[in-house]
Amino acid sequence: MSLADKFNLLDGFNLLRIVCALFFIPHIIGKFTVPQTLEFYVAAGFKPPKFWMYLAAAIETVLALMLFFGIYTTIAASLSFIHLSVAAIATYRVTKCWIWVTGGIEYCAFWALVSLALALHAYKTIGL
Repeated sequence: MSLADKFNLLDGFNLLRIVCALFFIPHIIGKFTVPQTLEFYVAAGFKPPKFWMYLAAAIETVLALMLFFGIYTTIAASLSFIHLSVAAIATYRVTKCWIWVTGGIEYCAFWALVSLALALHAYKTIGL
């Protein structure tokens, strides 16, 4: 598949892959610019919290690049599903809430399921 094919936005699969990648950018930036992020990692029980926060930022950076450029999409989307599922579970541990606008897991859960759908589609159509 050529680079032009990977960025054909008329292909819904490409659009979904790119959107999943771009949604990581605010997550990555927030880990370095929002002081409450570290407080979240403390409240969620990650020890040491700063290590886990930076590791999450590194994972999200790699996943964003892989998804954006369509590199090993099946693997990247599968790892995205796992990463976002962990984020949803951690968020629930802290907030005990479903609705995203009040700090719940709705957003992470939706994004995780979209990543799973993307992984299944990539596996079915292009393999690993």
